[in-house]
Amino acid sequence: MAFQVFSTAFDDQGRLPVRHTADGADRSPPLAWSDPPPGTAAFALVCEDPDAPGGTWFHWALYDIPASVTSLPEGPPAGVPGTVGKASVNDFGRPGYGGPAPPPADPPHRYRFRVLAVGVDLLPLGSRPSARDVARAAARHLLAEASIVAWYGRDLPRVDRVSR
Repeated sequence: MAFQVFSTAFDDQGRLPVRHTADGADRSPPLAWSDPPPGTAAFALVCEDPDAPGGTWFHWALYDIPASVTSLPEGPPAGVPGTVGKASVNDFGRPGYGGPAPPPADPPHRYRFRVLAVGVDLLPLGSRPSARDVARAAARHLLAEASIVAWYGRDLPRVDRVSR
């Protein structure tokens, strides 16, 4: 089986429920992953919007997540640090998760949640790294990556949960 990530809040390539956006409760979605490669010492998680008007926008990054952790519950509201791993500063300028808030006239954006299996326990980062710093540092120690994509746009019908 290959390294993979999934969520109980949305399906891969599905719509992100509004509660996980800036238009809702701004809570990070629950995520879980399985089958990391041998030698995984820790994980990093990055959420990014590659469709942002000014280039990729980083909504969230956690790092130094112990290798024994294979899931994250729905997170606290934006700006409140989580309890697993360390939170970086997102592109909104605050630590923790910052939910999607695409411009109203834009077509729906993709939000890519990436779990990065790394071969070191601690990423070599300063005291207040950006989410972009986390992605770069994790790439230097990367063993494998798993991702899931959710779509959100203000012109899409809102969903509060995904029907399965």
